[in-house]
Amino acid sequence: DIGGSGVKGAPVDITTGQLLTDRYRVPTPQPATPEAVVGIIADIVHYHNWEGVMGVGYPGVVKNGVTLTAANVDDGWIGYDLQQGLERVTGGAVRVLNDADAAGVAEMSFGAGKDQKGMVVIVTLGTGIGVAAFIDGKLVPNLELGHIKMNGTDAETLAAESARERDELSWKKWTKRVDSYLSYLEQLLNPDLFIIGGGVSKKWHKFIPHFEKTSVEVVPAQLRNQAGIVGAALSAVEYDL
Repeated sequence: DIGGSGVKGAPVDITTGQLLTDRYRVPTPQPATPEAVVGIIADIVHYHNWEGVMGVGYPGVVKNGVTLTAANVDDGWIGYDLQQGLERVTGGAVRVLNDADAAGVAEMSFGAGKDQKGMVVIVTLGTGIGVAAFIDGKLVPNLELGHIKMNGTDAETLAAESARERDELSWKKWTKRVDSYLSYLEQLLNPDLFIIGGGVSKKWHKFIPHFEKTSVEVVPAQLRNQAGIVGAALSAVEYDL
């Protein structure tokens, strides 16, 4: 799971969605070039003595293993064949997908989205904002709706968890921003359910009372910040994308 602040990984039991060991996390290098991050992923693989198929979530658009955008990482990722680069250094088969899509796959398989019909939208709040949408369990990939404009700027610069920390906002004031963002997504997508993921979901009780604008049900993710790892593993071996 490649993130703006950390790169983390673990072996996963894909029948239960449980990590088989504690996840191993390494701070994201600065600058976060493809070569530097691939080197860290290789270290994580070796740390776990892993051999075999591997799934990787990347914070941007991914098509056929190639990363096409670079929001919170180095611009060198644009057009980089991450699948090929990782297969070369690890020797195993690799599948790469958008990190929010990976988290969504996990949440739909084992978490708050399991057995949910209609449109379910998972919103991960962290360094940036990731958005994954599923229609009757089928993923709509690479939405990247954290970059839609609010007040003339990317939504994630206003409503990501990093924005709360940067602007030293109270939970209530920050939730007002998230609420406005969800209301905007509601107008665009008309979902049946919002699931809030990312590390912030474990502090759900601090902001759930402050949602007012969106009329859609909003619930916390159940897999929290392990979802990206679990969903990447599922996608590597069996999930129908």
